[in-house]
Amino acid sequence: MTRQYFGTDGIRGTVGQPPITPDFVLRLAHAVGRVLKQHESRPTVLIGKDTRISGYMLESALESGFNSAGVDVVLLGPVPTPAVAYLTRAQRASLGVVISASHNPFDDNGIKFFSAQGTKLPDDWELAVEAMLAQPPAWADSASLGKSRRLDDAAGRYIEFCKSTCSHLFTLKGLKIVVDGANGAAYHIAPDVFHELGAEVVRIGCAPDGLNINQGVGATHPQALVDAVKAHGADYGIALDGDADRLQMVDTTGRLFNGDELLYLIAADRIARDIDVPGVVGTLMTNMAVELAFKRKGVKFVRARVGDRYVLEELERHGWSLGGEGSGHLLVLDRHTTGDGLVSALQVLAACMDSGQTMAQLLSDVTLFPQTLINVRLQPGQDWKTNTRLDEEIRAVQAELGETGRVLIRPSGTEPLLRVMVEARDAQQAQSCAERLVEAVKSQVPA
Repeated sequence: MTRQYFGTDGIRGTVGQPPITPDFVLRLAHAVGRVLKQHESRPTVLIGKDTRISGYMLESALESGFNSAGVDVVLLGPVPTPAVAYLTRAQRASLGVVISASHNPFDDNGIKFFSAQGTKLPDDWELAVEAMLAQPPAWADSASLGKSRRLDDAAGRYIEFCKSTCSHLFTLKGLKIVVDGANGAAYHIAPDVFHELGAEVVRIGCAPDGLNINQGVGATHPQALVDAVKAHGADYGIALDGDADRLQMVDTTGRLFNGDELLYLIAADRIARDIDVPGVVGTLMTNMAVELAFKRKGVKFVRARVGDRYVLEELERHGWSLGGEGSGHLLVLDRHTTGDGLVSALQVLAACMDSGQTMAQLLSDVTLFPQTLINVRLQPGQDWKTNTRLDEEIRAVQAELGETGRVLIRPSGTEPLLRVMVEARDAQQAQSCAERLVEAVKSQVPA
């Protein structure tokens, strides 16, 4: 059964929360519609979705909820999350809605919202919706009901947008590219983007059945892409996640490149072309080698909390364009308002084609530090922040690592887990230091 929470990114799939039900989604859309009506007499909302079987049900509930509040609806069908952001802006709509749980398995689902500008919505908008949800519904009379229609060429319009983010001279002719659509929202779009730019495309993860989204394929399971690139002798491999806002890439040797490396590659290419890159935003999990590489180039590097919304907040605060996470959620704000796996992949390919270098060559000055990440289950009543032995061990490990590594300890947002991460130039040192910290956590007796 689908699960949910309501937050600033909307409703998203997460374990341990109540299930999303059609009646709740209808009431939510009705409440959102009433908030929109406070500012517009006849709002229009775009609804897109990924390929989960529950998307059919939730799409109908959203449509009914909006119509019942007097809001018109435009149905986009299965399209990537960033496609909804773009089309909301391009169609001059009031709001964009995405039915997707991103990289989660098929039995989760969620709902995200985009503003009329194709950006995330502010917290005060969320509070207004929550307040409206608490009120009794105010159904529109028959003459005021909203209408629905389908945008038949939503996929084609988005494909043209993706291509427009590169030079009109850019071509992929002569290249063979494996495209892994994760059996998700980009299954029918991603291959066409690269094919229309001239590449020979090999498709994997492009046969959704409603139940197989992210199942053994896509950015969260990149081994399928590595194997396919080797088997087909391809030049590149591109893997997206279920809603196509994340990216992992593979070169012809089968080497996998994560989001940290791709972010650095995009920034370094711009610097090489004398394009100003005043700063880049990563997260607390961004590999230290990338931070040091930016420092050598004189580029400011800021770490945000884990999560693309926090990366975006830092980018907006500094007025910068480039940021991202190791998971492959990259933000290139002078190309799109939100993270977009396809747009990011094109930026990487353009850098390779323009420079005549491979991804490995463009990343020759970056060797990622080994990272050891251990999840420790917390006991009921255990307050890890008051663990004096852990504090002492953290100081000892930090002193041992010096400037050649770092420690990050953070709680899970959805489970009673403490994530212990140590990064060092030496893999064995990272492992032993992480194990020492884990022992310190486990030594604490819960209150």
